[in-house]
Amino acid sequence: MVEVFSGRTLLNKDGDVVDAEEALRNKVVGIYFSAGWCPPCRDFTPILCDFYTELVEDNEPPAQFEIVFISSDKSTEDMVEYYHDMHGDWLALPWTDQYKYELKKRYNITAVPKLVIVKENGEVITDKGRKQIRDQGLACFRGWLEVAEVFQNFNG
Repeated sequence: MVEVFSGRTLLNKDGDVVDAEEALRNKVVGIYFSAGWCPPCRDFTPILCDFYTELVEDNEPPAQFEIVFISSDKSTEDMVEYYHDMHGDWLALPWTDQYKYELKKRYNITAVPKLVIVKENGEVITDKGRKQIRDQGLACFRGWLEVAEVFQNFNG
């Protein structure tokens, strides 16, 4: 994953710049393609928030998982509003970063919402993250971790 976002600026929910390589090192990463104008996105985002909170915020040590939100909103303002109102405490690619188009092409994104789960190097573990979370809940993370080739500290 470090490779996918290498040299890129990511933002946290407070709008602070985060070093992508440091934030994503040794983690399974969910690249979340979504938009506030999209009803299925607004339906799934709270489910993803609960999943993320249970894995990362309520676990000690936190699970090796991070989400990067890639916005398909119509403006920076729309993205910021959707990100602040509905998203978990994960990271986002700035709306103005044209790299989002490259990511959409690389991961064959034709519609939102889409949650692509990747290894550190950007190799796809599954492009059905949304379905797996809906169907399996937290259990799907164990499967992702097994193929992610990261140093494991997850006990859940």
